[in-house]
Amino acid sequence: MSTRSPRQIAITLGQYTVALLALWWLARQIDILSAARRLLGLDPLIIGALLGISLVGAFAQFGTWAAVFGPIKRVGLRSVASISLVVNFINQLLPSRLSGRLAAPFVIRSATGMEYSDAAAASGVHTGIYAVLYGLVSTVGVVAIWLLEAPSLGLMAVLAVSTGLYLVAGSVVLVAGTNLRILDPLLARIAAVLGLLPRIGESLATWVEGLTDFTEASTQSFRSLASNRRVWLQYAGSWGVVLLLAPAFRVGLLLGAFGVSFEPIGLLPLYILTAYSVTLLPISPGGVGITEATATAVFVTLGVPSDVIVPIVFVDRILGIYLPAIIGWIPAARLDLGRLRTD
Repeated sequence: MSTRSPRQIAITLGQYTVALLALWWLARQIDILSAARRLLGLDPLIIGALLGISLVGAFAQFGTWAAVFGPIKRVGLRSVASISLVVNFINQLLPSRLSGRLAAPFVIRSATGMEYSDAAAASGVHTGIYAVLYGLVSTVGVVAIWLLEAPSLGLMAVLAVSTGLYLVAGSVVLVAGTNLRILDPLLARIAAVLGLLPRIGESLATWVEGLTDFTEASTQSFRSLASNRRVWLQYAGSWGVVLLLAPAFRVGLLLGAFGVSFEPIGLLPLYILTAYSVTLLPISPGGVGITEATATAVFVTLGVPSDVIVPIVFVDRILGIYLPAIIGWIPAARLDLGRLRTD
């Protein structure tokens, strides 16, 4: 079993401390009992509508994975849902929202029996498209906030940096995934060095040389997916429902229930997406606390009272992110770890 270094432990403790401090700050912005009474007093029809759109959003999230699996292998809805929920669950345990994508190929392999090269390609394309779409749309949101509102320079800097990181991360993933063969010379050198080791050198060198077959197969699969227009269109449609329509519907419905109007309502999806962009920054596990605090700051700048937006943001995050992550623990506990072994 590997042990974590003191530095790693200190960083993790620092991230959890930041999350707790952010949540403490949010709690001080509102009357918690009053907010609880507001939420508990919601009309049953509104509660039903919130749950209904959240269910639609969950199925749309499954659709993003189905988009990248389709050209490779037919995967049933149950397996797609399991993969999506498990990755979301892991995302909330690790510092960055993209962290769970590192484990995705193994989860895909376990759930579908897909070859590792194809699983890595599907996971990589999913990550790349997600980040590129998020960066592009969030850029529009940043520009809209800057031109139409009066945000602080500090808040704009945070939003601009997080949005830029999405664009960079997505571009790097897509470019690297289509050029994995550049690793072949490095693998050849490593194999040559390992071959000099006594007794085990030959077997280790053979294993490393075999990785070139993986890079070739994964590169071909990645290129095929990344250049497939249908994959992009299907993915973008589902992505839009998950990250634009569902959150905007929930937040807009709750704002109306709390008696607060929002103008222009057409920009609400962009503002929400941009406000949540800090989830990519490894400041706290899963962006917990920091994301809610940043979203609160954005909407207060837009004229929404803090005592209204804080509970609304938490409801939206719970229904859209945290509840599916908790549910994801169930399929995560049922993963067949034996299928993660390579032959």
